[in-house]
Amino acid sequence: MRRPTWYARLIAGAAFVGWYPERLGIVALRAPRFVREARRYQKAQDDRFPLKWSAVEPILTDYRAAAGIAGGHYFRQDLWAARRIHAARPSLHVDVGSRIDGFVAHVLTFMPITVVDIRRLVSDIEGLTFVQGDVCRLDFASDSIPSVSSLHAMEHVGLGRYGDPIDPDGWLIALRELARVVARGGRLYLGLPIGRERLVFNSERIFDPRTIVAALSTLRLVSFDAVDDADRMVIDADLASFADARYGCGLFEFAKD
Repeated sequence: MRRPTWYARLIAGAAFVGWYPERLGIVALRAPRFVREARRYQKAQDDRFPLKWSAVEPILTDYRAAAGIAGGHYFRQDLWAARRIHAARPSLHVDVGSRIDGFVAHVLTFMPITVVDIRRLVSDIEGLTFVQGDVCRLDFASDSIPSVSSLHAMEHVGLGRYGDPIDPDGWLIALRELARVVARGGRLYLGLPIGRERLVFNSERIFDPRTIVAALSTLRLVSFDAVDDADRMVIDADLASFADARYGCGLFEFAKD
């Protein structure tokens, strides 16, 4: 059998690491650079790490990539909430449905955290306590938790996306459950998509920020910040001005007096 050429190996390697047929044009464009650099490495290589064409893994998208992403809803909201909790240093913090590899990881650097999610989680991380449960029926006593958060999660409740029961009022029931368990003098931190109010089934809901304040009428709104359509952080934002946003992120801090 004829041995594959270097180019065939390159295409095969690219496919192996996740390229799809519609992206093979990018592979073809950037393959020559990859080969030039591989041959340059071969000429100057350390014998401890020899380059073998039978063991290549072409990564062809990073030549012009940025160092990372310091923006977007999750990046901004995770920092926003973690900084507030760090400043408050509550005796206990419970999160419902937020990103484990984002916000939860931030909080774990300075205090333990209990996470509730309808999905399962296997973890041996010190300080992380996981409770599998339904946010519409939280297994906590009323007025018992001094600090609660839920970031980009409530918009999904009741849509079946994560295996939860279909319930058009799921978001409202869930928000009221969060309010129920917050202790007197405690805080609730929420991150939600905001703008022109609508449902995108079965993905999410986008809320007029005033809808959230009305739904949590038993709590006091302490602050409202937001990420606008241009990914700019707006401190002390106006609720009404974000009612017509295309797709912003509302950051609500509530207190129970």
